Amino acid sequence: MQLSLLVIVALFGIGTISCNSIHRTFSNIKLQADDSEAAKKINEKAAANAFSYDVCSTPACIHEASRILSQMDETIEPCDDFFSYACGGFVKETVIPEEKGLITIFSAVSDKLQEQLHSLISEEINPNDSAPFNLAKKLYRSCMNKTLIEERGLQPLRDITDKLGGWPVVKGDQWDMKTEWSWSWAVKELRKIGYSTNYIFDLSNKRIINIDQAGLGLRREYLIKGFEDKVVKAYYEYMVDTAVIYGADRGLAERELKESLEFEMKLANISLPSEERRNYTALYNPHTLRELQQKYPYVQWIEYINALLPPELSVEENEIIVILVPSYFEKLSQLLQDAPKRQIANYMMWRVTADSTVYLTNELRNRKLLYDKVVSGVQEQTARWKECTDITRESLPVAVGALYVRKHFRQESRDIALEMVNGIKKEFEVILNEVEWMDEETRESALKKLGTMYSHIAYPDEFMDDSEIEKYYKKLEIDENNYLSSFLNKNIFGTDYAFSKLRKPVNKTEWVTGRHSYAAVVNAFYEPTENSIQFPAGILQGHFFSPDRPRYLNFGAIGMVIGHEITHGFDDKGSQFDLNGNLVDWWQPETKAHYLEKAKCIIEQYGNFTEPMTGWKLNGINTQGENIADNGGFKESYRAYQKWQKENGHEPKLPGLNYTPQQMFWISAAQSFCSKYRLETLKMKIATDPHSPGPFRVLGPLSNRQEFADDFNCKLGAPMNPVKKCEVW
Repeated sequence: MQLSLLVIVALFGIGTISCNSIHRTFSNIKLQADDSEAAKKINEKAAANAFSYDVCSTPACIHEASRILSQMDETIEPCDDFFSYACGGFVKETVIPEEKGLITIFSAVSDKLQEQLHSLISEEINPNDSAPFNLAKKLYRSCMNKTLIEERGLQPLRDITDKLGGWPVVKGDQWDMKTEWSWSWAVKELRKIGYSTNYIFDLSNKRIINIDQAGLGLRREYLIKGFEDKVVKAYYEYMVDTAVIYGADRGLAERELKESLEFEMKLANISLPSEERRNYTALYNPHTLRELQQKYPYVQWIEYINALLPPELSVEENEIIVILVPSYFEKLSQLLQDAPKRQIANYMMWRVTADSTVYLTNELRNRKLLYDKVVSGVQEQTARWKECTDITRESLPVAVGALYVRKHFRQESRDIALEMVNGIKKEFEVILNEVEWMDEETRESALKKLGTMYSHIAYPDEFMDDSEIEKYYKKLEIDENNYLSSFLNKNIFGTDYAFSKLRKPVNKTEWVTGRHSYAAVVNAFYEPTENSIQFPAGILQGHFFSPDRPRYLNFGAIGMVIGHEITHGFDDKGSQFDLNGNLVDWWQPETKAHYLEKAKCIIEQYGNFTEPMTGWKLNGINTQGENIADNGGFKESYRAYQKWQKENGHEPKLPGLNYTPQQMFWISAAQSFCSKYRLETLKMKIATDPHSPGPFRVLGPLSNRQEFADDFNCKLGAPMNPVKKCEVW
């Protein structure tokens, strides 16, 4: 029996069909013929023809079609440059605002979220509301009160630095702490006030205390270049001008802060570069405090750590401490011995001052802007309401996230996202069973790790319970009339809470841990020490997700993100942790060798990419984890959509977009990385960011996927279908 195209047209019609009434009639029409190859091809061709007449006409689909088309450049050959094909319109039409260094799809969705949050936290304080929600409104108000901030001027910080003996370069000959001042005393005082303790070295709690090399005021990648580097020079001038604003003599500031910067450069030079911090096993060096004291006697470790812990906690000499970079602490001894106290004090007070600038006067903020222009190319200050909204969200993520999900989040989005997560995890399970280079013992361990990977979707249930949120914030105070003080109170609260987890076992379902409490952000995370993935409510909107549109768009956008985070559990870093989040080598040597060879292919592929705007090559080593995750994310989500479509039938096209569902998947996925950069920001990203720039997050993974080449009929040897392809998972 043969079925003509006219019959198919009669069955399906030529008009439009609503997304919510996608029919599956064709899937039930079968040729009454044998299973010959010819009959099979006729069936497939008839299916494709039938699909071509389905068009989704809902308002959501019309909106999506317009948005997608506006970002594309269909004059580009997709097999030559799919980033320009999918994002050419975005790049051409996007104007980077003066206050930003880049615009991406992520930042565009974040802008919408920012407006949603602003409408919530800028409302009047209601004494009948739960206290944590008013804390957020108070912090926002304290930030917005520019009049009061200007009236107080520099005094709030002067009061703080005076408690620390003062900033020597500002005090001049009046600095009278030459003998009694010590950096360790200053760190303890900074902890009490609410500042970072991470100026000489870092001490943090990951259920066990870690000590690590110092965080720096400027990234190591710049500092090691020396004073001739453009960014380092701008950093030095920023230091000097800031000291002068505080009352320092310019000549003295130029001399002494050059010495301070030399001290910071020495800290940078004894620090490990990012490329050497990817092997967690090499960074895991446990010692008792007794042993630590013997190895590095220049710190009284028990007394030092106890001074930083909350009052209810203490350590003794048998406490296990993890030293991440032993070589740093070995070299730090001589560095601290050689540096005069005044030089170290100038450095630390500079860092305190720089960390405070955003909370103080316009004069300081405007000087910082001159520095930011050199580093990232931004030309203006961010609008005050935007800055205050972001600071409030970052400072009080639980309170602000709870407000957001109660007002703006749809429960059905959570359900659909969870269904997608489970489907994509299932595809990764199939991939683990398919890979030929794994031995069975390693495969079994990998499957167990995947099976126990915990998913946090949208927000914790506790966000709907005022009493739980009140219990969490009960020790925090915010003064709407004192911005800097409120910020420092928040820091003390957060540090105390982090240390309260010392020695406690990891609980993957605990709602206020790490990033679990981040609902109002446009991002997603994998936490290796928990073996858990997080997809906050903030990313389940806009380009990335909607329950009202065809699934190929969701699988392409948020589906790729889901696959990306799952794959992080098996990238070069995540693969070092077992199913319980413990640092355990669960790989058999031969399989590990195969894995490293495949990772090497990714490293070399991306390391050979040249970014045209800068002329710089990408850092294939530093970006390998994110690149492996990108490649896995595209593959897993594509396969999950194929399976979903097989089970649920064909979806309709979008109006004006004559593409198959598979092609729309790739377009949606690629548009997740539409981006436009200022030159300075792009240079900074290539030098320091573990993510590749947007174009290469499209060109790399898609050129490695044969499914993409097949869906767009790319000839072998075309730029998007090279002969040599890289694949880890």
